[in-house]
Amino acid sequence: MILVCGEALIDLFAGEPDGQALAARAIVGGSQFNVALGLARLGTPVGFLGGISTDRFGRFLADALEREGVDTRFLKLSQQPTPLAVVSTDAEGQPSYGFHSIDCAERDLEPADLPPIDAGITAVALGSYPIAVEPVGSTLLTLAERAAGRLVVSLDPNLRPSLIGDLDLWRQRFERFARTAAIIKLSREDLAIAFDAEPDAWAAEQLAGGARLVVVTDGAAGATAYHRQHRLHRPGRAVPVIDTVGAGDTFHAALLARLAQKNLLSRPALAGLELEALADLIDYAIGAAALTCMRRGADLPRRAEVEALLAGGADVPRA
Repeated sequence: MILVCGEALIDLFAGEPDGQALAARAIVGGSQFNVALGLARLGTPVGFLGGISTDRFGRFLADALEREGVDTRFLKLSQQPTPLAVVSTDAEGQPSYGFHSIDCAERDLEPADLPPIDAGITAVALGSYPIAVEPVGSTLLTLAERAAGRLVVSLDPNLRPSLIGDLDLWRQRFERFARTAAIIKLSREDLAIAFDAEPDAWAAEQLAGGARLVVVTDGAAGATAYHRQHRLHRPGRAVPVIDTVGAGDTFHAALLARLAQKNLLSRPALAGLELEALADLIDYAIGAAALTCMRRGADLPRRAEVEALLAGGADVPRA
C-alpha cells in the first residue's frame, strides 16, 4: 500500500454573482487528497494520513475517500475546521487559489498520530504546503525520516507561496525532506520560484544527494526525467484543455501507480530503471494528466481511461 500524507480540503469554485448571492460549487480537493484518489482510481492500494475535520465538509471528504476505496484508518479526526481553497481559472484554464487554512484540520497532526512503518506500506507520498506548516510539517518529517532507506519516499513540493511564509525557511525544510526521498517530482514553475535553478543542474544535485529519480514537469511541454543512468524528455499531449486543476497531482499519482503496476516501486528497482521502462513511466503519467486537463476541476482518471488513451482510443471511456 502507498501511504499518501498531507492535506484534504474543499475547492470552492465561485460562480457569477446574482444580486447579493454568489453561487459556488464545493468540490473535494487538496493536492495530497487528489493523489490518494488518483491512486485508488488507477487500481493501486492506497491509504490517506492526515487531519480531517468532523464538520460537514470534513465528513464530505472522508466519505469521498471511502467511496473511492482509499483506506481511511489513518485519518485523524479533528475538531478544527476544514480548510478552503477558493479557485478561479483564466482563459487558458490555469488556476489561481485563495486559501483559508489558518488553524484548520490539515495542520492538526502530531507524532503520536503516526502509524508504524510496517510491511503493509511500500511507499510514502508527501508534499504540498503541509510539509512547511506546523505541527503537521514536523510530524511528516518524522515519518519521512523513519521511512528513509526502507521505503520509497516520493516528494512533490507543489509550492504555495502564500501559505509557506519565509521562502528561505521553506528551502531548509524541503532539503531535509529531499534527503529522505527516492523520488522527487516538481513543476518547472516551482523550480523557478523556489530555487531559481535550471532543471539539469538542480536534478543532478538531488541525484547526488540520494534521490533515485527526479522528474520536472513543464505543463503542455511535457516532462523530463533524470536518473543516474538516463536523462529523458517526453513531450506533452495535445488535448483540448478545460482547466489544469489537479494535473500535477494526477501526474504524481500516475507515476507511483505505474511503478506499482510494473513492480518497480522499491529503491533497488528505481536505481536500476531501464530507459524503456522510464519512457513508459513518463508517458503514462503524461497521459493521465492530459485526461484531467480535459475535465473541469480535479476529476482524475481511472486506469481503463488512461489505458484507452495510450492505446489510441478515440473515445476514452468514463469509468
